[in-house]
Amino acid sequence: MNEDLRTMSEHHRRSTGARRQSGFTLIELIIAVAIVGILAAIAYPSYINSITKTKRRAAEVCLSSYATFMERFYTTNLRYDEDLAGNAMNSAALQALGLDCASDQNTGKDYSYAFESVAAAAYTLKAVPIDAQADRDTRCGTLTLDHTGTRGATGSAGVAECW
Repeated sequence: MNEDLRTMSEHHRRSTGARRQSGFTLIELIIAVAIVGILAAIAYPSYINSITKTKRRAAEVCLSSYATFMERFYTTNLRYDEDLAGNAMNSAALQALGLDCASDQNTGKDYSYAFESVAAAAYTLKAVPIDAQADRDTRCGTLTLDHTGTRGATGSAGVAECW
């Protein structure tokens, strides 16, 4: 009988107040949120930097596309600044080309493209960052590409880091 009382007492203790609660305590939850916050604070600037570099690379490709067009233009007209009919090749004409790389769906919301200079035997194209890209990419700034393939950047980082 003693054995039965002990078993009943054990069963009673398990079924009443001695249950273990499952879940998180407030302290555990606060620590988890703090850890996520710290990771986000570290990851977000890296993410923004990566996006900025990606947009810059796309602008470089677009400048190269414009330079390829200019070389074809020169082959046809034997000069960079006007065609055989005397129509000027200027920034407005360059924009009128409407290359897909400069569309709003691609780099057009982040960079504007124009000539820095154009002459019969030389040109320099530029990609100027606009809006958020201008604020984020101050180290490289405006990118340039000329008729000889020389690359430039107006920011403090220099050509080697920006191109």
